Amino acid sequence: VIDARGHFAMPGFIEGHGHFSGLGFSLVNLNFLTARSWEQIVGMVEERVKTAAEDSWIEGRGWHQEKWDSLPVKSVQGYPIHTSLSKISPNHAVILFHASGHSLFANEKAMELAGIGKDTPDPEGGRIVRNKRGEAIGVFEERAMDLVRTAYEKYREGLSTEAKEREWQTAIALAEAECIDNGITSFQDAGSTFEELARYRKLADKGELDIRLWAMARQNYETMKDVVAKYKYVSPFFTCNAIKSEVDGALGAFGAWLLKPYNDKPGFTGQNTTDIYEVRKIAGLAMDNDMQLCVHAIGDRANKVVLDIYEGMAEMHPEKKDLRWRIEHAQHLAVEDIPRFAKSGIIASMQGVHCTSDAPFVVKRLGMERARTGAYAWRSLLKKGVHIANGTDAPVEDVDPIRNFYATVTRKREDSRVPFFPEQRMTRAEAIKSYTLDNAYAAKEEQVKGSLSVGKYADIVILSKNLLKCRESDILKTRVLFTIVNGVIVKHKVS
Repeated sequence: VIDARGHFAMPGFIEGHGHFSGLGFSLVNLNFLTARSWEQIVGMVEERVKTAAEDSWIEGRGWHQEKWDSLPVKSVQGYPIHTSLSKISPNHAVILFHASGHSLFANEKAMELAGIGKDTPDPEGGRIVRNKRGEAIGVFEERAMDLVRTAYEKYREGLSTEAKEREWQTAIALAEAECIDNGITSFQDAGSTFEELARYRKLADKGELDIRLWAMARQNYETMKDVVAKYKYVSPFFTCNAIKSEVDGALGAFGAWLLKPYNDKPGFTGQNTTDIYEVRKIAGLAMDNDMQLCVHAIGDRANKVVLDIYEGMAEMHPEKKDLRWRIEHAQHLAVEDIPRFAKSGIIASMQGVHCTSDAPFVVKRLGMERARTGAYAWRSLLKKGVHIANGTDAPVEDVDPIRNFYATVTRKREDSRVPFFPEQRMTRAEAIKSYTLDNAYAAKEEQVKGSLSVGKYADIVILSKNLLKCRESDILKTRVLFTIVNGVIVKHKVS
């Protein structure tokens, strides 16, 4: 028996779309989510260089040029040039992933190891950002990231199995602790390799997972086609019964696939990052194995294409009921496509904090009308009866549910308090449901979690403020007092 002393008890938060090991590694490697300038990032790398082992790579994540207070003097298309970074790290390759995960920055050493030169062509579905002389400035968008990432993976292959295992275990422990500290009792992982899925299952079987993990398998079709069924697994602390794919990139990196060109990049409509035939084959694989399909789609064209695929597959298999296939992000929609989510029972897996985080550049990218009618259209979707799964896409954003809740119910940035088309915001009750019961529904787990009900898991969070009734200005002051997983108190903070 716990005396909550009048504090607010609710179902434990369910992170509806994040990257679990990515969250952990963001706590191990350099994290730039709060960096407000390129100079600050270069300074952080310079400090890491001082302690980094010889010939090692330096990894970081979280930079976003649209969120800096100022741009460096030397820049191309809003991106900095690698020279200042390369100068402080001549003997260490540096790879810094964009906050969205859809572009990266590499220093001169990394580009040298990757064999990048003026003659290196842009790969299909990606772009090497270059200056007027055709030289790579260090930024690689979408599929072009693979050019540098391949060199990084080659370096990692040279590390001992024991070293990589220790690093991974450390990252997972840090991710679990971060979730527990924030009142998160379940985490929906948006794409893991077979190797990671096997590791998660092993931890669960040994009783060593501290929160409940629901994971999507993410590999290409050829890798999955004959073996994905072996990775299906359902248990109280670890479940894999879904497959992840993608069709486009992120709006901030000009990777969202649009029906009409970008407002601030005339003639360019974004990137189709995975061949549509490949996505259709993966959809068939999900259908054949009775697994949920979860496809990343951000731009309005990307969402339309995925809706077409989902509807086509459902028509081909009328015997399959209650698919609950998901579109991950569903950020920018054509108005005419919004009713299609409800008609086909498709779940919009969205992230409240992306709305306010991206707000400074959405109108710039899309223009006023597209932004007003189709950007993060929560109210329009809810009016049609669509289930919205909420989350943070950590480590793209801070995993903190309170900050995400604030963004969802106010659509205001924390710094300026300027609202972004507030008519699309959720009510507080809707926002809590999107973070609990609707997330459980989106994973076909509503019978065992997502509400405080007899017979469900005792996954509970007790908060210092009543999220339904407290003043708007007090929401961000809310603290997690208790996190309870499976009836066990895993966090207790005295009020």
